[in-house]
Amino acid sequence: MAFPILTPQEAADIIKNGDNIGLSGFTAAGTPKVVTEALAAKAEKEHAEGRPFKVNIFSGASTNDHVDGALARANAIGTRTPYQSCPDLRKRINTHDAHYFDLHLSELAQKVRYGTFGDIDVAIIEAARVSDNGEILLGTGVGMSPTVAHLAKKIIIELNEAIPETIEGLHDIYMPLDPPYRREIPIYKPSDRIGTTLLKVDPAKIVGVVRTNLTDGVHGFSPLDETTQMIGNNVCNFLIHELRRGAIPPSFLPLQSGVGNVANAVLFGLGESNEVPAFDMYTEVIQDAVVDLMEHGKCRFASTCSLTFSDAKMAEVFNNIDFFRDKILIRPGEISNSPEIVRRLGVITMNTALEADIFGNINSTHVVGTKMMNGIGGSGDFTRNAYISIFSCPSVAKGGLISTIVPMVSHLDHSEHSVDVLITDQGVADLRGKDPVQRAETIIENCVNPDYKELLWDYLRMGKGGQTPHSLNAALAFHTTFASEGDMRKTDWAKFA
Repeated sequence: MAFPILTPQEAADIIKNGDNIGLSGFTAAGTPKVVTEALAAKAEKEHAEGRPFKVNIFSGASTNDHVDGALARANAIGTRTPYQSCPDLRKRINTHDAHYFDLHLSELAQKVRYGTFGDIDVAIIEAARVSDNGEILLGTGVGMSPTVAHLAKKIIIELNEAIPETIEGLHDIYMPLDPPYRREIPIYKPSDRIGTTLLKVDPAKIVGVVRTNLTDGVHGFSPLDETTQMIGNNVCNFLIHELRRGAIPPSFLPLQSGVGNVANAVLFGLGESNEVPAFDMYTEVIQDAVVDLMEHGKCRFASTCSLTFSDAKMAEVFNNIDFFRDKILIRPGEISNSPEIVRRLGVITMNTALEADIFGNINSTHVVGTKMMNGIGGSGDFTRNAYISIFSCPSVAKGGLISTIVPMVSHLDHSEHSVDVLITDQGVADLRGKDPVQRAETIIENCVNPDYKELLWDYLRMGKGGQTPHSLNAALAFHTTFASEGDMRKTDWAKFA
């Protein structure tokens, strides 16, 4: 190999205070694992000796504990975008020890190319193979690897022996031209291949290779509880109803689903239904449930940005790679999440909410309006361009102390204009074609937990007129009552009259 073999510490020494770091991967899949751990140790040493040390992290989506966890614990993150899901980093963000700006995942790569955030000083790319001529076989997640590798002044390769080279052929690496030269992205069905299987970079920029042998470390999901199962059943029943009445074509449409137990429950339910034909997925992440659907012939094809499989399921896929080779494409995030393609293909999108209000607005990111949870992720990329946009959540949280359906969302990520259907464990609210009051009536009747139903009917009756009859004095009363009493059920509208 023409490139120097480095220890993680030697690689970390290439990175300087204030550098902009671009990472491969999307979720834990394909994300670096050892150089960032060494970088955190370097930051701790610098801090102990009285010197500042922070870097700015640009990634495809969330990362893993080796990146966001280690660097956050070392207080080594200056700015972070576009998404995160690590408790240690979340604490830094909410105490302003790290600057985090939330961003639609499809937008970051092009904003980086436009120079919005400055240069990319170093890219750290996980690979299954790197050739002397600069051809890189990427790992299990692409993210914005093509953009950061293209722009970076220096590239560090984490060569991961845990990824078999037989993965070659699963990637579809394509980077659109920037305006005013951009043309349409020529994907007309999820299985269309438009790019290359390898990422080509200038070999002169590769400053070293660090050898690793680590899995992505994704844990399997816990067994479905009753609430999650009910949400999954309600989503499935809604889609089957739409199929029966001809609102979804008989051949079905591509699906997008977010990450988590609800998504797995929905996919399981669709797989069990005899009425739902075999379908394709055009999504940003595929999880364990998709592997099972493929093995049973229910999912024909999945276009994705990331194989976010548990280690056991990943081993199963690697051991049977020839079966999956014509069923999966792993693309960059700006392609997997492209609004253009989502609209063209007629994708049915399924995402989760932290809270929704009775008029159909969605808060995906902020707990009680102030504390960042994870971020908007790709939900906006998909939902604003969906054939049918579905949001789901449990009807209550914290054992009933919090209603996830509130008079007015405490933070707005997706407005009523982007939400077609709201689904909880209580039922389904189809909001299409309804004015604000009709939406409120539908949501209260079908989605609200019984403990909160009368409270929300009372709020709607308090409305002060207009098309959207809010009572502005009382609109955030659920939240202020929870802050003072610890239980939204104690809301007393008389105090806000």
